[in-house]
Amino acid sequence: MSAASRAPRRPNRTRSRAVLLSSGAAVAALSLSACSSGGTSGGSGDTNFVTGTDGIATAARVERADAPKLDGETLDGRTLDVSDYKGKIVVLNVWGSWCPPCRAEAPNFVKVSEDLKDEGVQFVGINTRDTSKGPAREFEKDYDVAYPSLYDPTGKLILRFPKGSLNPQTIPSTVVLDRDGRIAARSLSPLSEKNLRKMLKPILAEK
Repeated sequence: MSAASRAPRRPNRTRSRAVLLSSGAAVAALSLSACSSGGTSGGSGDTNFVTGTDGIATAARVERADAPKLDGETLDGRTLDVSDYKGKIVVLNVWGSWCPPCRAEAPNFVKVSEDLKDEGVQFVGINTRDTSKGPAREFEKDYDVAYPSLYDPTGKLILRFPKGSLNPQTIPSTVVLDRDGRIAARSLSPLSEKNLRKMLKPILAEK
């Protein structure tokens, strides 16, 4: 075989390696304190945000970073772009059907989402590390989850959050975006109904 006929294969191997490295980074990021009741404080990289004893960190308006573009296919096969909800408060919950703390907090998210849907609050799940949609759909059915969830099996959406921001780091994690689409609050622990409402209260009060 001539050198000319072999040449085109080299870029393909390079691209394949890049894809594998990218997927590995996503899995590594998601494995940090995965599916635990705790997590690490602060964002990825240097940050001045302090997490309270309740596990909730809230950023002042002047300290908030813009949320990344979060879009893709939902568990029911629709297309969703979180930026379409700008003007509303958006609650992003990172979860997996295999995660016991996610199951523990699910009823709290369902109740609060129903209570606040007429107050301009939109809940969106980010389902991750489920290798197929079936178990995740069963999870939603079991807990009567009516709000949409983006399907993010390899954690690519989570890696879009900027370093140093209140980014999700564990499963479950919850991030609240303010009405301007900026990252306002975060919890790295499963949330009780009381703490979820506490997390949302100061952002709801903003005008």
